[in-house]
Amino acid sequence: MSTAIQTSPTRTLPQLDDAGRALLFTEARTANTFADTPVTDEELRSIWDLAKWGPTSANTQPLRVVYVRTPEGKARLVPLMAEGNRAKTASAPAVAVLAVDTRFHEHMPTTFPVRPQMQEMYAGNDALRESAAQLNGSLQAAYFITSVRAHGLAAGPMTGIDATGIDAEFFPDGRFRTLMVVNIGHPGADPWFGRLPRLDHADVLTFA
Repeated sequence: MSTAIQTSPTRTLPQLDDAGRALLFTEARTANTFADTPVTDEELRSIWDLAKWGPTSANTQPLRVVYVRTPEGKARLVPLMAEGNRAKTASAPAVAVLAVDTRFHEHMPTTFPVRPQMQEMYAGNDALRESAAQLNGSLQAAYFITSVRAHGLAAGPMTGIDATGIDAEFFPDGRFRTLMVVNIGHPGADPWFGRLPRLDHADVLTFA
């Protein structure tokens, strides 16, 4: 007697059209100059409200964001950028310092309520907690950059920074650790460098 195999119906998910793909990926570029058009608090909150939905391991969500916009804040941040990045950071209407919370596990009863005991697992394993923060914070930084683009704004992500100096200036208690800085705004005059090549399928893809 044969038994029919039960299969689930195929769910067709929507796709981004060519314009959406261009906005987020194929035509998106890292901005090097910015117009003086302000970026509002509502836009900055909305960037995070979209970026926060990207997946992280066990929903750890270690990324933390400091938006720097005031002259006083810029005066603290700009000297800690690499020399070639200072002018663009000074001109950006908003700058996001992206950092990881080294004690992200304290939120796990909220973020991963199905296994709240993972809080203790991370608390007792510094190496695991460090690697999880680095991996998942980097994932969230990528979601953040894509969200900036999705809001019709240009992103200028940079790791040419004095991360230790930024930590000392903005996170003196040592809990947060800087990953990168992202300039945010509308592109200014001659904002783009030439498009650099991407690797071909033969250099990247393998099918098993």
